[in-house]
Amino acid sequence: MPSQLPLNALRVFESAARHLSFRQAADELNVTPAAVSQQIKSLEDLLGVKLFHRLHRGLALTDAGKSGLEPLQEGFARLRDGVRLLQGESDRSTLNVWVAPSFAARWLMPRLESFIEAHDDIYLWLNASPDQIDSATSRLDFTEELMLAEGIDVAIRFGRGEYSGCRVDKLMSADVVPLCSPRLLERDDKPLREPEDLAHHTLLHDGTPYEGRPGWDTWLAAVDVQNIDTQRGVKFNSLQLALAAAIDGQGVALGILQIAVDDIEAGRLVTPFRKKVELDRAYYIISRESKANDESVVAFREWALAQVA
Repeated sequence: MPSQLPLNALRVFESAARHLSFRQAADELNVTPAAVSQQIKSLEDLLGVKLFHRLHRGLALTDAGKSGLEPLQEGFARLRDGVRLLQGESDRSTLNVWVAPSFAARWLMPRLESFIEAHDDIYLWLNASPDQIDSATSRLDFTEELMLAEGIDVAIRFGRGEYSGCRVDKLMSADVVPLCSPRLLERDDKPLREPEDLAHHTLLHDGTPYEGRPGWDTWLAAVDVQNIDTQRGVKFNSLQLALAAAIDGQGVALGILQIAVDDIEAGRLVTPFRKKVELDRAYYIISRESKANDESVVAFREWALAQVA
C-alpha cells in the first residue's frame, strides 16, 4: 500500500474504467488521452498490478480492476459528501438532481419554488445537462454505477425507462404537436388552419441528437400530408431555442406538448392542429436502488409526481 493515496490517478482510473475508454475519460476530465494513459501506467506501476487489458478495439478491466472499481466509486461519493459537510451543510440534506436543459427551463423551474418552500431542510443542487436524454451519441450509459460515480441522487431523463440498478418511475408521457405564436393564426395572408398550410410557414426544428426525437416528416406522415419539404426552415440545437423562436412568431416548431404546457396556458403558444403523436419514449424519475428510500429522494419523487397529477 502506498504511503500516500494517489487520488488524481485513482480518479483517472475510475473514469477510464467506467467508460472503458482512455479517450472518453480524457474528454470527461479535460486532459489528453496520452495523459490518461500515463496516469494509468503510473498507478499500475505503483500498485504492482495490471488494471486494464489493452485490446485491439478498446479496454477491458482485469480482475484487480473490477474488484477495486465499485469501492473507489463509493469512496469518491463519500468524499463529495464530506466536502459538503465542510462547507457547513451538515444541518441540511443535500440532493443532487440531474435534468435535461430544456426540461429544466420550461417544466421544472416554473414549479420548483413549491418544492423549495415545502422542503427548506434540503439543499438542492440542480445540474441541467444535455446528457440526460437517451442518445446514440451520448457518452453516458445511464446506470446505477454512473449515478454513484457522479454523485447523482435523482435524475429526470427522457428515454425508454431501462436503467440498470435503478428505481425508475414514469413521470409523464411525451406527445408531439406543432406549436406557434397565436399571432400566426391571425394572419390573413398566410392562414394556418389545416396541416397543409404549413407549406407557407417557416418550419422550426429541434436538432438535439436524442433517440426518439420527432421530426416534421414523422408528424406530417401521421396526419397524411405530403408534398411539404420537411428539411426547410431553421434548425436549433435545443428545443428551448426552437420554442423561443416560435413564441417570437418566427415560424412553427414541433415540440413536446408536456414541455410547452405552461407557454400554452399563458397564451404564448398555441397548438394550431388537434393531431398529436405519442412517442415511445417518456420522462422518468430515476434514483439508485440503494438510495431510492432516502428521505430527500422520496420527497422529490413524490413532489414531482404530484405536480404531474
